Amino acid sequence: MKIGIIGLGAIGQRLIKVFNEHQETEIVAICDANESVLQSTKDVLPSAAAYTDYQNLLARDEVELVYIAVPPKYHHQIALDSVKKGKHILCEKPLANSLEEADEMRNAVAGKNLINAMNFPVFYRSEFHKIDQLVKDKYIGELLRVEVKVHFPDWPRPWQQNPWIAGREQGGFVREVVPHYLQMVQRFFGPINSVDAFMEFPEDPALCETSVIARLKLASGVPVLLDGLSKTAEKEEVLLKIYGTEGTIALRNWTVLETAGKGEDLSPVEVGNTNQNLSLVDELIKAINGEDAKIINFEEGYEIQQVLEKILSE
Repeated sequence: MKIGIIGLGAIGQRLIKVFNEHQETEIVAICDANESVLQSTKDVLPSAAAYTDYQNLLARDEVELVYIAVPPKYHHQIALDSVKKGKHILCEKPLANSLEEADEMRNAVAGKNLINAMNFPVFYRSEFHKIDQLVKDKYIGELLRVEVKVHFPDWPRPWQQNPWIAGREQGGFVREVVPHYLQMVQRFFGPINSVDAFMEFPEDPALCETSVIARLKLASGVPVLLDGLSKTAEKEEVLLKIYGTEGTIALRNWTVLETAGKGEDLSPVEVGNTNQNLSLVDELIKAINGEDAKIINFEEGYEIQQVLEKILSE
């Protein structure tokens, strides 16, 4: 599968390594407006064509799939142009920078014989599928509450220093981190259809949020509590916690899975092989080959965007 990558920042570089090492993919073109970043990536991928204008990348017939790894406000137009060129698409999250853009993107791919997928890495980890298995096996009993905690001593995080991710227009931890948890919650428990959120911002109107407290509600009526905070005097902590009448499940800092039965302390779970330790690239290849594949498509991305925009608009 011939890959074109648009956006060579910190997130894009992660998948460059994955694509570059996979036996069934080849990166044939790269694009970034930053010429120094473009050149340093070109040094690693000498056979790939390099562009500062993404239209030149899309014009290459050999490019089969485009990975859109630019900041959110650029997803919309690049995706629409990619569809016009008949390219399969892998897009970073969130899907777009507004609900209107996300709606147009999902409509653009509807009915087309084009794979449209989003990069939610946790979905492809064994921990995700172990939680899914526990929920389906009724380990928790009756669901009582879901909690999501995203606390950061620094935002942007030290490894992610760039102007847009600190900005109110398209950055902030609500746009950057919370979609991962919205995706998980809705996959496990169904749609969120009610949002009551309170956000705090710095005086500078250009800067992103510093705090969010939100009470979301599943269609079943079960509450989902969101607690987000930056500038905390502690280590970074991101946490998904699922409370039930018979058991509790916690996913701490992306990879540490813990469970507790009634009256017990949380203790680590050996995930082992759940027979679902999936690879995003493997699933993309399956999808393009017409096989059953586990991907998060633009329709699901739109559903996540609906909840995200409700939080941001409160």
